[in-house]
Amino acid sequence: MAAVAFRRIDDETGSAALRRADPACPIDLVHLARQTLGDRSLEVELLALFDRQAGKIAAELSRLDGGEGQGWRVELAHKLKGSARAVGAFTVAAAAENYEHCARAGVLRPMDASRLVEAVAEVRAALRDLAG
Repeated sequence: MAAVAFRRIDDETGSAALRRADPACPIDLVHLARQTLGDRSLEVELLALFDRQAGKIAAELSRLDGGEGQGWRVELAHKLKGSARAVGAFTVAAAAENYEHCARAGVLRPMDASRLVEAVAEVRAALRDLAG
């Protein structure tokens, strides 16, 4: 996948329109701005890294079946949870946390993986929209 490039969108007041908290956006861009101290180039870099990582991890977690790779499942879900929290993708973080707990307990259901994959797909679609 090619690197995602993000454009700067300014409103009529000169402040970034993307800074506004938008409940329809699955990424809390205000949180991300706080995490990066408003460094837009760092925001872009982190979102691009998250996009690639989330796609790879979601694909890997949906590919594993049965009892295969329980330790890897826990580790990958934990990694995704932390990355998602860092960039403000809290729906992905919650789905990854649920997946992690279920994998650790050995009670994963197909719906746990599908929720995680759907949450990642929603965030990645939003990132493509932001990249315009």
